[in-house]
Order: sequence, then structure tokens, then C-alpha cells
Amino acid sequence: MDKYSMIPCKGCTLWQGLLLTASLLTCWYPPAIAQVTIESVPHRVVEGEDVLFLVHDLPSYILTLAWFKGEAIIDNGIAFYALGNEVRALGNLYSGRETMYRNGSLWIRNVTQADTGVYTLGILSGPREILSKTSMYLHVYSSHCECPSACAQPMIESVPPSVAEGESVLLVVHNLPENLEAFFWYKGAIVSRNKEVAGHRISINTTVFGSGHSGREIVYSNGSLLLQNVTWNDTGFYTLRTLTTDLKTEVLRVQLQLDTSRCVNHPASAHTTIESVPPSVAEGGSALLVVHNLPKDTRAIFWYKGAVAFKNQEVARRKIASKSSVLGPAHSGGETMYSNGSLLLQNVTRNDAGFYTLQTVTTDLKVGLVHVKLLVDTSSSVCCNSLTSVQLMIEPVPQNAVKGGIVLFLVHNLPEDLRAIAWYKSTYSMESSEVAVLNIPTNDITQGPAYSGRAVVYTNGSLLLQDVMESDAGVYTLQTLSRDFKTEKAQVQLHVYPCRLPPTNVQLSIETMPPHVVEGQSVLLLVHNIPENLRAFSWSKEVTTVSKEKIAINVITTNKSWLAPTHSGRVTMYPNGSLLLHNTIQKDAGFYIFNTLNTQFESQETHVYLHIYKPVTQPLIQINSTTVTEQSSVVLTCLSSDTEVSIRWIFNNRPLNLTKRMTLSRTKCQLRIDRVRRRNSGKYQCEVFNPVSSKTSLPVSLVVTYA
Repeated sequence: MDKYSMIPCKGCTLWQGLLLTASLLTCWYPPAIAQVTIESVPHRVVEGEDVLFLVHDLPSYILTLAWFKGEAIIDNGIAFYALGNEVRALGNLYSGRETMYRNGSLWIRNVTQADTGVYTLGILSGPREILSKTSMYLHVYSSHCECPSACAQPMIESVPPSVAEGESVLLVVHNLPENLEAFFWYKGAIVSRNKEVAGHRISINTTVFGSGHSGREIVYSNGSLLLQNVTWNDTGFYTLRTLTTDLKTEVLRVQLQLDTSRCVNHPASAHTTIESVPPSVAEGGSALLVVHNLPKDTRAIFWYKGAVAFKNQEVARRKIASKSSVLGPAHSGGETMYSNGSLLLQNVTRNDAGFYTLQTVTTDLKVGLVHVKLLVDTSSSVCCNSLTSVQLMIEPVPQNAVKGGIVLFLVHNLPEDLRAIAWYKSTYSMESSEVAVLNIPTNDITQGPAYSGRAVVYTNGSLLLQDVMESDAGVYTLQTLSRDFKTEKAQVQLHVYPCRLPPTNVQLSIETMPPHVVEGQSVLLLVHNIPENLRAFSWSKEVTTVSKEKIAINVITTNKSWLAPTHSGRVTMYPNGSLLLHNTIQKDAGFYIFNTLNTQFESQETHVYLHIYKPVTQPLIQINSTTVTEQSSVVLTCLSSDTEVSIRWIFNNRPLNLTKRMTLSRTKCQLRIDRVRRRNSGKYQCEVFNPVSSKTSLPVSLVVTYA
């Protein structure tokens, strides 16, 4: 770049000084900025090549420009240009390979994989104010054609592969047609105008958002789609439709699933937990309180009825060494304790409902306490005592509290004629664990030692916790005091999760059984949560983006069904809506649509993609040289005639451990080793696999000699 001049700024960095200069030069900017566009030249960039981000439609009155890698913030700056007096500066992310031109374009020489990402051109109106910004996504390929199968077919890659709620994900499109005229993104598996997220015209580099656009999607000129701050409503299929200049169209799909692994306690955490099986038991039934992750050095186990480990509430105890159990005073005759710590409750009644406490004692005399609440469903009970059926209860809303969210402990059946109610952050109603006390006659609230500043007590007894933290987890006790000084208690257990768990609402869905189908096998498209009061349901298969092939119809109201002649003898439709395909062939692969119509003429639709797999064939390895000298490079390529396969590399009959000198191509079919060393000598193999089969190549020996 050229020699720079700048306005001095005491106590400022070079970059900040230029931003101050920019603010002085740009105070007269008109309020409107034209639509600036950026073109990547060339469109497909390979590692080691140069790329130009060519800027179009830059307004003539623009004086200050800045390029950023990623978000348009100071720390991400690459280069800055104040056009008014030719003042330039370099940002924190300047690598020495970038050149910024007066028309705003940016040239990057000798690109690497690390250059992949989003680039933003900002038009500045002040030291920290961006008047306008335009972004584009650069994908750097490792070669013009990494593998024969990799360059043949367009595909969509989710980056990162796993995303949690609140994060962003980029649906990167690879191998778009060269003669592309336009592309369109849809939310869902069906190409529908009302589901269109956006459409992009290549010739005029213009994007038009559709009715399926939520305001959180960004479309890039290379076809990729960025989803920001994803939610559970964003999960499911996304469809990309391409249109070439010769009017040929192609459809690609990708399924977005949110990662829930960060929302649960992992086994590695070794926390003892209790699971009630079933979660709610009918009166007269049985429930098993299953213990998970019991400490390995456990010496003894105790079960108590209630949230407090009182001697008179002991159900049973078990000494591990002697393998013997002793029944306690609270044993009713229907409990059985097992060697793994689990407790079976038989012929339960409404009196069995409530908290149970497990106490563990280890060989080093450490004591652990875990609580579980047993829910007893009395709705089907023919006997109901009106005096005892109405009990003080607490319901957490929502059931699963999220870190940073709110939770309400909603109180049901609060007694009348109360003097006071008190909340405690403990299984005990001790003064040290007191959260707050509400004096009913005066409506005064007294905050206790355990009050966090984030709790609100309501006159109906309910407790609201705001900005929930992990330290808020545990058992909470509500104690009431009546005018005749009688007390009553209820308890609730709060679990705090790092992120929101999947919604529990029941939706119509289809499951393929088995999940992975080999050609020639039969597969059942199993329907879950089919609505009630149906008039009819039907199955169809997508033929093109605008046409479907009807497979079968079942009219429930007339007890009549219809099967397409082309599928006669090959499919079976069941009354529960499920569809069985016999002896599948490759033509059976594709999208299947299930439609329902209820008696109110309301319809529902769901779909599933059926993939028919073939057993893979044996691959072979191509190597540029089997004998190389130290410090040179070698490239090995795994060649396979199969498509849609995964690849892993093997070295001396063990999985290859990648080092800093090794680079895998995007599809992992190409392995490059730079600055090879003697220890890289040995036998290399590649394994190709899909969900139903795998094959390994014959070994290729690499010899590394002294330089």
C-alpha cells in the first residue's frame, strides 16, 4: 500500500486517530446511502490464488471507508481509507496481503483457508458510527477439484455442524452451477411461495426477501444463507432452489437441528440423579425411583419419605459391604430397595405423593443428598375424600428453568385465613435459609438472609425468581401459618439448565424405521401424533419442485381407500396413517408428504426424506510420490466411485492423528503433509463409509529419506 499521512491524536492509536479524522470529514454526509454491492472476482477462489472484492455503486460523495473481517467493530478492522485527503491506516487484522483501493475494492493476495469468512465494507460517519455496511462471504477451496465426486454435485454444509439456541449458523453452498441465473431459499422441505426466505438474482446482484424471512437471515451472493440467533422454531428442513441461464432448476435440502447436549448434565459430571419411572404414576400403580451415577465408593444408602432426612421418615437403608437392607419406621410394606440404590414403590396411593430423599455415605464419610418428587395421578380414582384431596401444591412455570430466564413457583390450594407465608431456599424452614416472609394482614414483606434481590413474593403465595442462576437450583420450601397457628408445608425442586430444552408440544411427525435403509430392504414410514377426528389422510411423493405423485388416500368417514396403480403390491397403508414400502429401490428415494384433514376441514402436513443407501465399493489411494525427502510435501488422494460417503484416514493400521503439518480437504478425500519427517514413513489407507457399509483401500507405503 502507499505511504500514509494522518491527523495526530494524543493518546490514540493509529486506527483511532483516523476514525477521528473521518468524523471531521464526514459530518456533512447526506442521510441516504445508495445500495452498495460487492462482487468476488473470481467467483470461486482456491487456496494460493488472489481475490478482488470489487465494489459497485459506491456513492460519489463518500469520503471514509473501512473493511472488516466479520462484524464491523474496531478490533476486526483490516484497512481504512479517508478519501477526502488520502488518509489511510491499517487495522488489527491486516495480514500484509491486503490492498485497499480508492473505489473501496479490496485485493487479497495468496489466500489461505484462514481467510474463509464474512467480510464487511463500512461507510463511516463518526469514530464509532457506521452509516452503512455491506457484507459478503468468502469461501477458500483447497483445490479446484479436491476429489472427482466432490466437484460433481452441489451440496450444502452447516457451519458449525452443531449449533445451540441463540447462536448463528451458516448454510454454506458448495459447487453451484457456473451458469447460475438465480437461487431461492425456502423454510421447509417444499418449494412454496409463502415459505420463501429470499431470492437472489445473479446478473443484477439483488436479493428480494420473501414472506418466510424472519429478519434474522442474511443471503450471500455465493448462495450461502446465514441464520442468526437461531431458535427452536428455526429447526427443520431448508430448501435451496437454483435456476441456470438455460432454465434448468435443481433443489438441495439441508436439515437444521439444535444441539441439546449443552442443556443437560453430562455423565462425566458424576452427579447423582434420580429419575421417576414413569414420571407420573396412576393411583394403584407402581413407580421406580431409578438412581443414576451412584458414587463408586458408596458405603451406605438411605431412603427417606419427604425432603428432609429425619430418622422417623426413614424408609430403608442398605449397607453395600454386607449387601443387607434394613427397613425404617416410614416403610409401608410396599417399598423395595435394590442394590443399585433404586427404590420401587408398589400400589401407590395419594399419600405416597411428594418428595423422597436419597442419602449416600461414601467410604471417606462424605454425605450426599438427592431429592426426587413423586407425582401421583388421582384423576381416575373412584374414591375422593374432599377433605384431603385439596393439598397445598407448587407448580414451577416453566417446568425447565433456563439460566438467565425467569421461573414462577405458582402456588395452588393456598389455605384461607392465613396470618403469614414464608419461603425458604432449603428443605428446612430455618431462619438462615429464609428468602422472604409475607405478613397477610398488613401485606408487608420482610426479606430474609437468603433473599437474592431477584425474588418477588405475591399475595397469592407464589414466588418469582428473575435472572435465574445455576446457584438457584435446589429445593424450595413454602410454609403457611393460619390464624389458629397451624402450619402447612409444600416443597418444589428447581433444576436450572444452561439453555432452553426442546419444546414439549406434540406435533405431527414421521419416523423412518429402520433409520437407514439399504436398497432391497423394506421401510416403514411411521406416523406419530396423528390428529383425532380425521375425515381423511393421504400420502404423496415429490416428483419435481412443483408436482407431486399421489400414492394413497384413506377416507375415514366412508371407510374407503385408494392406492395408485404404480404402487400396487409395493406399499401398504395402515389405519394409523403409517406407510410400508416393500423391497425398496433407488427410485423410492425422495421426499414423502403426509396430509391430514379433520372434520372441521382443517389440514396438517408433514414430510420426511427417505434415503436409499447402496453398499460402498473399495476405494484406492493416489499419491504424487511414494518416496520423498525430508522437509518436502506429499499429497495423498482417496478415490471412490461412490457419492455421499464419509472418509477417514488410517496410518499403520490405526486412525491417523492429524498434526499441524497435515491438512485435510473439506471432504477429507485429500491429505497433504508438509515438511514431512522420517516418522511420517509407513502405510496409509483410507476408509469410505456411509450409514450402512464401509470399505478400506489397500495400503500405500510412503518412504521418507534424508534430505
